[in-house]
Amino acid sequence: MYAIVTDTSANLDSALLERRGICAIPFSFFDAKDEKEQTCLDTHGFDGEAYYENMRRGTRYVTSQITPQRYIDFMTPILREGRDILFVGMSSGISGAYHSAESAARTLLETFPERKIRLVDTLSASLGEGLIVLHAAERRDAGAALDDLADELTALRRRMCQVFSVDDLKYLHRSGRISGVAALAGNILSIKPLLKGNEEGKIVCFGRVRGRKAAIKALADRYNELVVDAADQTVGIAHAGCAQDAAALAELLRQKNAPGDILTVCYEPVTGSHVGPGTLALFFLGGDDVRSR
Repeated sequence: MYAIVTDTSANLDSALLERRGICAIPFSFFDAKDEKEQTCLDTHGFDGEAYYENMRRGTRYVTSQITPQRYIDFMTPILREGRDILFVGMSSGISGAYHSAESAARTLLETFPERKIRLVDTLSASLGEGLIVLHAAERRDAGAALDDLADELTALRRRMCQVFSVDDLKYLHRSGRISGVAALAGNILSIKPLLKGNEEGKIVCFGRVRGRKAAIKALADRYNELVVDAADQTVGIAHAGCAQDAAALAELLRQKNAPGDILTVCYEPVTGSHVGPGTLALFFLGGDDVRSR
């Protein structure tokens, strides 16, 4: 059976990964003051409240993408065991890590020409990526062939809606994921931007509201507008140190078009450092055109 490999941006608990037979390559992050490399494979043990409170108090974390060599080192033992690999990764629209995976795959296939490596760019992060990874595990366990599943996931990513709101745009601005003008305007006016992943997996603004409660309601309204077959899917909610807001959003989702299940997580530290404390995100499946709406 082929191996499913993802990265820690998928925001899935390590126990869940182990239970579903999924391997995860870690992204790295650093406290800007001491520059000591850290990784977070055990999201269950990650103290998100403390991490995001540190950010609110001024601690700055920086990240580094996964290098081709790290992919090579991680995947080589799997290939040596005689297993093929399905890699399901973070959006190439917000990180160069996927291109590093492509480079590593080319190198590995020169060493293991008899093996197969298929790569899927989810065009997503956090549970937008993670829910696709979980779908991959379900389909693999049901007997899906590697190539068929890779093609299926490539089609499925078009349906993954990821919408979110942030407390402070400066974190996205620092990492080059939003313009300086937009960041300045949002902070001055205390406007909560409504953001989404577009067709290229990049972050774009699709609306603005005033106040936190209005932002939570706007995410739920977006869900009710775009969700397809809600009762048959697991919906994801990720928060950066605002568990009460995540619970409030979940309650709104249950009031209309209740999903089959809701998976709620705290943002893992790498993706969380880019969106910032107070971020609240929602992930669900819509129609094939959901990313353009």
